Amino acid sequence: MRSYLPAASMRERNKVFLIILLILVISKIKAQQQDSIKLPFVIAKEKRLPDDELAEKKEGIYITGVPDLSSDPINGFGAGAEGSLFFNGKKKDPFFAYTPYRAEIDLAVFVTTKLQREVKLTWDIPYIFNTKWRLRGEAAYEVNPNLLYFGITEKSLIPLVNPQTGTGYSSYNDYNNSLKNISAYYNTYTKKEAVLNVSMERSFYEGRLRTLVGYEIGSVNLSTPLNSNSFLEQDANAKNIVGFGQNLITFAQLGLIYDTRDLETDPSKGSFAELTNELSLIALGSQYNFNKTFFHYNIYQPVLPKIFKRVTFAGRIAMGYTQGNAPFYEYQDEWSSEGSIEGLGGGSTLRGYKQSRFLGRVMNFNNFELRCRFAQCKILKQYLAFSAVPFFDVGGVWDNLSRLNHTENFRYSEGLGLRIAWNVNTILRFDYALSQEDRQFFFSLGHAF
Repeated sequence: MRSYLPAASMRERNKVFLIILLILVISKIKAQQQDSIKLPFVIAKEKRLPDDELAEKKEGIYITGVPDLSSDPINGFGAGAEGSLFFNGKKKDPFFAYTPYRAEIDLAVFVTTKLQREVKLTWDIPYIFNTKWRLRGEAAYEVNPNLLYFGITEKSLIPLVNPQTGTGYSSYNDYNNSLKNISAYYNTYTKKEAVLNVSMERSFYEGRLRTLVGYEIGSVNLSTPLNSNSFLEQDANAKNIVGFGQNLITFAQLGLIYDTRDLETDPSKGSFAELTNELSLIALGSQYNFNKTFFHYNIYQPVLPKIFKRVTFAGRIAMGYTQGNAPFYEYQDEWSSEGSIEGLGGGSTLRGYKQSRFLGRVMNFNNFELRCRFAQCKILKQYLAFSAVPFFDVGGVWDNLSRLNHTENFRYSEGLGLRIAWNVNTILRFDYALSQEDRQFFFSLGHAF
C-alpha cells in the first residue's frame, strides 16, 4: 500500500533540500576563497607559503644575526656580521601566509685582513600599508683595494699571461704567484663607492606580475697602487676604457617582473622572470650616457615530491647587454630588483672563476642547482633545515650581439654546496667550486639565485 504526501508537503521538502544544497555550495566556495576574502585584494594561490614552512614561520618581531667569515686568496681572511630585523605580524594577518615577512631591515658590516671594508643597510616592505606597492632600498659604502681587472672585451677570455715574461698559465694561482716586483699588482685596483638606491614596485595579476621604477645615485672613485704597472691604468691611458678616477653616476631604472615563487628567500616551486633597464644620462646628472638591459629567468621545480620531502631543481638563465659610453666597472654589474648581480665570475655567477674574470658588452650566465633537503631540527627554539646542493655554472662574454654564435666563448664550473635555512627566512650558503683555472670557496647569506 503506497502512502502519498500532500503536494504542499512535497514543496516544503524540496525547499528544504534546495536550501541545504545552497548552504553546502556557499560553504564550499567560502572555503576555497577564504584567504582571498580576508585579503584586501586577491593573491595567487601558488604564492602561498608551503604548509611546512608556514608552520615554522615565527610571529611578531625578531632578529637574526650571523657572523660573516671568509677566506679568499684575493681579499684575505674576512670577518663581519649581518643582522636582520624582521616584522612578521601575526598569523591572523591575511598577508602572513603570502609573504616571507611584512618588512625586513638588514645591516651588514664586513672587513678583511687586506683592508676590504663594507657597510650596507637595506630595507624591503612588501604590500606596504596593505596596498599592492612594495618599497625597497639600499644605502652602502665600500672600500676595496683588491678588485681585479682583466679587460672588458672578449680578449679577457684568453689564458692568463705574465706581462713581463710573456709566459702563459692555465692556473690562476700559478699566474698570480708569477707576478712580482713592478707587476705584483698588475690586475689590481681600488674602489671607493657610496651608493643609494630606492625603488617602488606595483603588483598586478594577483601578485604574479610587478612593474618597477627606481632611482640610483653613486659616487665611485677608482685608483691603482703607485708604480704598479697596472693593466687598468694602461687601458685608461690608451683610452680603451672610461671610468678611471672619480665618477658620479645616476640611473633611472625600470623593470617588469613575473614571480610565482612560493617563498622568495627559499623557493621550493614556481618561477621568477625579470626584465630591467638602467638609463644613465648626463642630462640627469651622470657623467656618462649609456644604457644597460638585463633579463633572467629562474625556475624552481620539485623533484619526485611523492618520494622526496624536499628536493628542488633550481635553474637560472641570464643575459645582460651594455650600450653606449659606459665606465668599465659597469660591465660587471647587472641590476636586478632583488639586488645587483656581479659577474662574470665570483659567488653569484661563474663560481669557479675570480670575480670579474671575464667582461664584455654582452654577458650570459646560467646556473643549475639540485637543492636536496636531508635534515631539519630545532636547536634552542631555532628552526634549522639542511640541504646539500650540487651545482653547475656556465657563461660567456661577447663584444656585441652578432657574435653570440661563438660558442667557444663559454666557460663553466661545477661544485658542491650546503644550505642552512634558519627560521625559514635566513639562508646560510656554503659553496666550493672548481674550474679549469681555479678553485674557490664562498660563504654568504642567501641563495645565489
